[in-house]
Amino acid sequence: MKKNITLIFFLVAIITNAQTNPAITGWLINTTGITGRHYAAGNPTPIVDAVQANVQLVQYNTTYAYVSATGIPSYITGPFPGNPSIATAQNKIFRIPLNPVQGTGTVATTGGNIGVFKNGVALFDYRDGVAWNNATGALCGGPGNPTCPGGPGTTQAWNRDAIPAERGGFDCAKAHPAMGNYHHHQNPSAFNLDLNILSTVCDAYPSDGLYVINPTQHSPLLGFAYDGFPIYGAYAYTNTNGTGAITRMKSSYQLKSYPTGLRTNGPAINQVVGTQTFFNGYFREDYEYIDHTGDATYLDSHNGRICNTPEYPVSLYPNGIYCYFATVDANHNSAYPYAVGPTFYGNITVSTVTSVPTGTTTLASNTYENSDFKVTIAPNPASEFIAVQTPMAQNDMDVYLINELGQIVKTSTILQGSTLCVIETDTIYNGIYFVKVANANESITIKIIIKK
Repeated sequence: MKKNITLIFFLVAIITNAQTNPAITGWLINTTGITGRHYAAGNPTPIVDAVQANVQLVQYNTTYAYVSATGIPSYITGPFPGNPSIATAQNKIFRIPLNPVQGTGTVATTGGNIGVFKNGVALFDYRDGVAWNNATGALCGGPGNPTCPGGPGTTQAWNRDAIPAERGGFDCAKAHPAMGNYHHHQNPSAFNLDLNILSTVCDAYPSDGLYVINPTQHSPLLGFAYDGFPIYGAYAYTNTNGTGAITRMKSSYQLKSYPTGLRTNGPAINQVVGTQTFFNGYFREDYEYIDHTGDATYLDSHNGRICNTPEYPVSLYPNGIYCYFATVDANHNSAYPYAVGPTFYGNITVSTVTSVPTGTTTLASNTYENSDFKVTIAPNPASEFIAVQTPMAQNDMDVYLINELGQIVKTSTILQGSTLCVIETDTIYNGIYFVKVANANESITIKIIIKK
């Protein structure tokens, strides 16, 4: 009898954990066969790929979640000016710890994968593999440059920041591939949604991203760092206990002052070498950490804080949990160190495996109640098109354009893991219409005017 009771408690614990632990439940599982799409340079019509998007399978035991994903998002990728690569299937199985722990020492982030977003797409840190070689007075590493002293992976004095240096090679979703491995270095929200737009790539190749920044609501869970701790968008509760107004989480890093215009054993500020201008912020080492103890809205040196969130409420996590935040400035432009880093808070425990151990439980699907069922439609009045936007589609959302007689004129879909769909209205008669957006649990209807 004692063995039976023990087994019951064990099963209850597994079930409870699966119901509450975001490392199990927080993924965008593809249950409808959504495939990736990409743009080819010069062609504004997206090409539909054969590779399934988002996460394909989540399995778990009492210690880990095993997340199988292609690394391909449901939002449109590409093109990547100057980069001949396209996003290709990675087919990874990520092993995510269910109970991550604080690190016992300082572990720096590295080039390549340092986290995984909830749609299975990779997160890289700030760097792009290019550095300054003071001995030669030139850049080293990366395509087209000589190898850096000590070879790839060797720590250099001045390491290039990928976000400003490679902006021209990012797609509308602020990402690009490395040998097919599509990844974000920064906040995964589209360029054209920033308050100060730094890239016009979305004009020719419209796409969206993983979520839309909403300054009035707590940002969604975006994924997990390689130490197992969660990553959130830019906005959160003011207080770490999950109370207070919604406010922007701020990086505690700021640009150094160079009174003489000189970097130590590096290029001068605004020095030009070839086509490169080495402005302040071109290198990661241009930033310094400034402690803001006493202001909970400023993050620590790892770009996070211990706090409660909607997924980690105080009722279940009375001591909170460490969370990273994808930091942005007041204009919603990405702010260094962007998501995680330059060091991890915890021990590196996430890994990729080739198989899942026996005895795991399969999470059949994630049926979300959309906690942020907010829809924005623009322009209104419309002439040639309407864009229908939601902060993050946890499941597919059906979109209907309906006339005054109640007839459905056009349909579309906001795909799981994306934020946007566009309905062309250039062939629609002038008049009053209604846009209905619905998922399995709820719907919203908004009146619009089409006037050409």
